[in-house]
Amino acid sequence: MKRKPAVTSRDVAELAGVSQSAVSRCFSPKASISEKTRRKVLAAAKELGYRPNSIARSLITRSSRTIALVLSSLNNMFYPMAVEKASLRFQEEGYHLLLFVVPEDGDFAGVLDRILQSQVDGILMMSALLTSSLARECVDTGIPVVLINRSVELEGISQVSSDNYHGGFWAGSYLAMGGHRRVAYLAGLESSSTSHYRYRGVCDGLASHGRQCDTVMHGDYDFEQARQATRELFDSPDRPDALFAASDHMAVAALETLRHELGLRVPEDVSVIGFDDTPVAAWPSYRLTTVRQPVDQMIEEATTLLLKQIGDGVISAERRVLPVTPILRDTARRPGAQGAGDG
Repeated sequence: MKRKPAVTSRDVAELAGVSQSAVSRCFSPKASISEKTRRKVLAAAKELGYRPNSIARSLITRSSRTIALVLSSLNNMFYPMAVEKASLRFQEEGYHLLLFVVPEDGDFAGVLDRILQSQVDGILMMSALLTSSLARECVDTGIPVVLINRSVELEGISQVSSDNYHGGFWAGSYLAMGGHRRVAYLAGLESSSTSHYRYRGVCDGLASHGRQCDTVMHGDYDFEQARQATRELFDSPDRPDALFAASDHMAVAALETLRHELGLRVPEDVSVIGFDDTPVAAWPSYRLTTVRQPVDQMIEEATTLLLKQIGDGVISAERRVLPVTPILRDTARRPGAQGAGDG
């Protein structure tokens, strides 16, 4: 079958009885156009089967209306939640997302070349490692970058994160007030600022009650590694009586191992606290006590920062730290409950 000739904006303008610029405004986000004219244009476009050519428009406006979204993994449920909300937010503004997945030990320099070749208007990074030299390259090309859930000291790079330190501090204080004496930390990646701040927080929270974090094991935000780390932690007569995991993903892995493999009761034998408050944390099978990150607000702040820098054409470094919320469920012994004490 022979392909039909492409319908142009001029064809739509002639059928609708409006100018070609009116057609362009009708399909441009946030453009000013009367409702009467919009209805005429849309009716003509539907009749002719017209679709605006985003590639041609990008050549004229020098804007691809495209955002690069960079992740290291989609396994942790926090990130699919964040990707969904970011995608919806950018769609509202007439932007498309290009998804790039770069493992923590992957070649981000090579991926960055592909990102820059895609002529994106901005870069939103979640859970991916950005070195100073690569950040400098982004800034030198004039492409704004916003990091989510990472905190680094890089010139020209904006960051939005939750208050990881005080989330960890609450977890440490809560476990100490629950009478726990042997608290272990199930850490994320060595390179992760989020895991680092949560560890500092839990140590200080415990210290404020005369306790300390006895053991650190790395689960690297990975489900199977977290299971193995849990086995090693509890393969000892002097095993922990509480576990603070740097993510809900790892906390759920720990719960599965503790209950169904090691035969321990939660929270009677061991308390578990996570971090994120992903949907699975509230499932009846888990009822995980955790620290909620304000994912909606994080995405709103990050997208607003990125869109502002794209619109203004000015790259600046802004840092936003958003408060977290303790979520009390059933996996951690509550202060004052039977078995709890002040030592």
